[in-house]
Amino acid sequence: MNKNLDLNNDGINESVAKDTNNDGYADAIFIDSDNDGDSDVIAIDSDDDGFIDTIAYDTDGDGHVDTIAMDSDGDGQVDTVAYDTNGDGQVDTVAMDTDGDGQVDTMAYDTDGDGDVDVVAMDYDGDGIADDYAVDSDNDGDFDF
Repeated sequence: MNKNLDLNNDGINESVAKDTNNDGYADAIFIDSDNDGDSDVIAIDSDDDGFIDTIAYDTDGDGHVDTIAMDSDGDGQVDTVAYDTNGDGQVDTVAMDTDGDGQVDTMAYDTDGDGDVDVVAMDYDGDGIADDYAVDSDNDGDFDF
């Protein structure tokens, strides 16, 4: 089941709802908000519960996903956001709400673009200021505590 959607009634379909697992229900929505032929937003229901679990965004219109927001525990709230901040196609920053309070408490960074996490910052008391850091300063893949 695929359903084309004209969101602004201009005669051009900006969205497509797809049933990717053939269960009769749409579980992926592709939105092309600027009509350039590339999806700017992709919304996915990965666990077939009828709710969107993952949203991928192409924020700069280059045809590549820049931001992914996920509800990994199924509570209806985003708890992980992954960013490609420099446009190289690799995730280099991840923000996580590990305790479910709606606030980011852990950040992970790939500062040198090699695909490995170099810095992790943790905020244990919820004040928005990192209380602890883990750093891989010598780029050996192990954190230097």
